[in-house]
Amino acid sequence: MSESVRKTRPTKVVAVLYPDSRDEECDDVPAAVGNALGLRPFLENAGHTLVSTSDTGEELDRELADADVLITTPFWPLYLDEQRVKHARRLRLVITAGIGSDHIDEDVARRHGISVAEVTGSNVVSVAEHNVMAILALVRGFLPAHAQVAEGRWDVAEAACAAHDLEGKTVGLVGLGAIGARTALRLRPFDVTLLYYARHRRDPAEEATLGARYARLDDLVAESDVVCLALPLQGESRALFDARRLAAMKPGSWLVNTARGAIVDRDALVESLEKGHLAGYAGDTWYPQPAPPDHPWRTMPRQAMTIHYSGMTREAQHRIAAGVREILTAHLEGEPLPEDYLLVDGSRD
Repeated sequence: MSESVRKTRPTKVVAVLYPDSRDEECDDVPAAVGNALGLRPFLENAGHTLVSTSDTGEELDRELADADVLITTPFWPLYLDEQRVKHARRLRLVITAGIGSDHIDEDVARRHGISVAEVTGSNVVSVAEHNVMAILALVRGFLPAHAQVAEGRWDVAEAACAAHDLEGKTVGLVGLGAIGARTALRLRPFDVTLLYYARHRRDPAEEATLGARYARLDDLVAESDVVCLALPLQGESRALFDARRLAAMKPGSWLVNTARGAIVDRDALVESLEKGHLAGYAGDTWYPQPAPPDHPWRTMPRQAMTIHYSGMTREAQHRIAAGVREILTAHLEGEPLPEDYLLVDGSRD
């Protein structure tokens, strides 16, 4: 890929990334503010400007006022709406450094002639592996057993009370796109029954390869010991798992959500766990993000929450960085953006 770009007008790129770690051993994390996905030499050597920040308030709005390109992430998202866009009059491209651009109002971008792209496929492996880890952590009762170590206790009966084999269980995947399919393939060796629900059913050959059988959503929810969410946040999926659907899950079942926090009703989930209807919830995504200190999912019982890092392994970050650079290069050289990355073509829509 070319080290220089042909576009003559200097371009200002604003990257909203997560803050640098306070741990000195983590000063080389690619997607942190200080490293800015390794884009600084690439852009500045060609005469462009890169502003890297973790601010999502007034400081960012000042930088966006004359920005041409915005880079944001699903993990430290900038929620881009009409009010924000109308003050960013030069903005022509928004890049999601990762997968999932629901924090960007695509209709607003389309009306203002702003293209939106994301790095499709960059974290598929990472999230699929996290799904399997989360399922095992819940089903095997890993977290309460691990907590005993720090607490100085040794109560095997208590730890074993929450431990089950995954083999023989029914796992329902809601969504069977790239991440759902990779998750299915990784679950096959555990000898589980795999169900899936998706808007578009796979053909029989694909179902045989994945070892998954199609089921209507209500049937999947009623039959599954574990439900794993692997679908995008769209209008019909917002609060898809509300109080009614959570109540329809098997008593003592587990729910895993590395998709988007808003797919699950926040307060209904807390109530279901507090009443003991669900045996556990493993979530990597929240709404809003970053989650405030008083978010009830931080303190609800039987949870295995993480801070939306499932798709940010070192390997995934390097894939993301390469994809962002590919998108930027095309934009700066006046070439069409890669079609597999493009969500909104602002030049045409």
